[in-house]
Amino acid sequence: MNEIKKTGGARIGMMNASWPFATLKASKNKLELNVTIFGNLVFTSQDITSVEPYGSIPFLRKGIKINHKVKSYKSNVIFWTVDDPKELIKEIKEIGFLDNPLPVPKDLQLEIDQKQKRGGFPIKTQAAILIVIIWNLLFVIDLIKLPREGLRSSALGVGTQLAIGFVLITSILLLTSKFVRKLILKEGHKIDDIRKFIYFLIFICGFLFINISITN
Repeated sequence: MNEIKKTGGARIGMMNASWPFATLKASKNKLELNVTIFGNLVFTSQDITSVEPYGSIPFLRKGIKINHKVKSYKSNVIFWTVDDPKELIKEIKEIGFLDNPLPVPKDLQLEIDQKQKRGGFPIKTQAAILIVIIWNLLFVIDLIKLPREGLRSSALGVGTQLAIGFVLITSILLLTSKFVRKLILKEGHKIDDIRKFIYFLIFICGFLFINISITN
């Protein structure tokens, strides 16, 4: 076995993602934790100080804590797993990652260094800020109408529908348009890094649109 791959949840800093929005992959030369929208973290064995079992709620919330020294990443990095944390750590050791005495190949080390320098968050800061601003401005339309038309109008108003539509269209364009991906994603990040989250957004937005249509 040259690589292990596990699906679960994760916490990066204060951000928490439930199953199945995190994927842990480990090989002899690198360990990668992809937490969709929250970050894609890559480590060499030299970046890791220790990996230990972690459980805030025994038997219900268990995982492994990755203690590292990468300055551009949040210090609190946890992968939630349905497996026994001790067994998972054992698998990571057996694959040769934690006890790898050999240096990482130069081309791979360069790639990892570049990813670490960019940080784990996959979306450009300017793009994330702009998306949040547009989302909130669209909701303001309903807030302006609130004094005249009441609470029911504001809950299912034009602004709400436009905000949901904006997120839905942006999500679909991220999946289908290389140009939009170039505008929104940081260099070196791929749509696969956030694909699960994008599908989740499309599902939620579609559900909300159907609900609004039925209500109206």
